[in-house]
Amino acid sequence: MSLVRVTFNLDTRSMRERVCALETQLEQLPQVDCPVRHHFAPGIYAREMTIPAGVVATGAVHRTEHLTIVSKGRLRITTDDGIREIAAPATFVSKAGIKRAAYAIEETVLTTIHATDETDVDMLVAQLTESTNAELLGGEENAQMWRNRLEGES
Repeated sequence: MSLVRVTFNLDTRSMRERVCALETQLEQLPQVDCPVRHHFAPGIYAREMTIPAGVVATGAVHRTEHLTIVSKGRLRITTDDGIREIAAPATFVSKAGIKRAAYAIEETVLTTIHATDETDVDMLVAQLTESTNAELLGGEENAQMWRNRLEGES
């Protein structure tokens, strides 16, 4: 009979805590341009983002349940049950309070659809997420953007 010591590294943090820890690490890396387009129809706001292949992105925590559509590409995305691979075309419901991370296996177009009459993007971010527009990609308080600017001045 042979006995072997086995050590398990069970991460007991919630998925949201793990995604936040990943985001802290990603802030140390160069910023990648992920173009965002805003679309409006009566009572509907759609935020469409293109994520280049090979990019890891984290999302804002949304205050409301909404639809998410993957219209192009393939990605691996975090869920409360682990990591799931999604290939276009795909539509799913994103629950409120979830912070997601995704890895784009291929260039991916991801769109979130929200029920709202608001059309001001700054107000939409405040209304729909736990973030401000200034903190998001391209915003004046975005940690990655500031780090890239400082490195560019060196």
